[in-house]
Amino acid sequence: MNTLLRRSLSLALVTALAGALAAPTVSAQDGLARRMADRQAKKTQEQAAQYPNATRHSPEASASPKGIKLLKEMQGLYEKEDWAGVIAKAEEVAALPAANAYDKSFAYSMAGNAAANLDDQNKAIEYFSKAIAADGLDNNSHYAVMYNLVVMQYQQEKYPEALATLERFLSETKTDKPEHLSLKASLLSSMERNEEAAALWQQLAEQKPDDKRLLLNAAAALQAADKFDEAVKILEKAYQRGLLTESRELRALYSGYMNAGKWAEAQKVIEDGVAKGILQPGPDLARDYQVLAQNAYFNDDLPLAIELYRRAAPMAADGEAYLNLAKVLDVAGKKAEAKDAAKQALERGVKKPEDAKRILSR
Repeated sequence: MNTLLRRSLSLALVTALAGALAAPTVSAQDGLARRMADRQAKKTQEQAAQYPNATRHSPEASASPKGIKLLKEMQGLYEKEDWAGVIAKAEEVAALPAANAYDKSFAYSMAGNAAANLDDQNKAIEYFSKAIAADGLDNNSHYAVMYNLVVMQYQQEKYPEALATLERFLSETKTDKPEHLSLKASLLSSMERNEEAAALWQQLAEQKPDDKRLLLNAAAALQAADKFDEAVKILEKAYQRGLLTESRELRALYSGYMNAGKWAEAQKVIEDGVAKGILQPGPDLARDYQVLAQNAYFNDDLPLAIELYRRAAPMAADGEAYLNLAKVLDVAGKKAEAKDAAKQALERGVKKPEDAKRILSR
């Protein structure tokens, strides 16, 4: 995947599940549990639906009378960060003959979180999948688990599976939140479906025109799809709006100009970046100046070639830029200046010192 598309994905652990048991059903004799259930039921009712347009009917989240004790024990283990204990208890809950859908979904969700905390991503994927299949959680928790599953599959580079899970998530929730669509675009890019990824990045950029990350991702996806002209247009618009403020961003633009043969535009961007301090002196900038200088030489613009090689030479990693400068100066009839440049080339080191010595011998 292109580096512009790389980004850190953190697992959105289901804190709603980890924090408290949701509205369990208990026997009338268990007064303490009854009060806990009442408080949690009220809290659950007050919680806003995160996916109000979801097609899934949100079931009543209720634990079985036999499962509630084990679920409470599992919560205690989770709070103590006893991840292995959480997983063992979850398996115990799921194995109960009387375990209902909520018991299993809750237990498997907690086990998935625990497995993730143990860096066992494959087990986390297994448990999150089982939690979803049990289908016993309220919509907020159910879809939080499903999104966790997408992220875990993505991190394990199970891209087709992750995309399928995400497509189900988007279809059922009817969400169009940028973070969800951004993940889809990243998945498409990881699967080398770059044109689809670029279209989605551009759609998101229309919603958030000042988010240059979206624009850069769109441009990177278009480059990966060999749509270089379209990529340059996106970067060009971002540049004109003052959004390209880092050296790598400017290099993406002027490299695109160079590939398109727009040498004057490339030089303008470089000079602007230098003037603003975005592009700092160094071997990278020296190399870019040399590319411009070489093009100027091939187009018989010796004064421009000399000027650009003069800029490149002092910051280059070796003496090659000085040697090229010496050769152009020699062709231009500036023998004394050519010899000075040849001397500097030898001092810095070149692959073919005989070329520099030939200029000095004349």
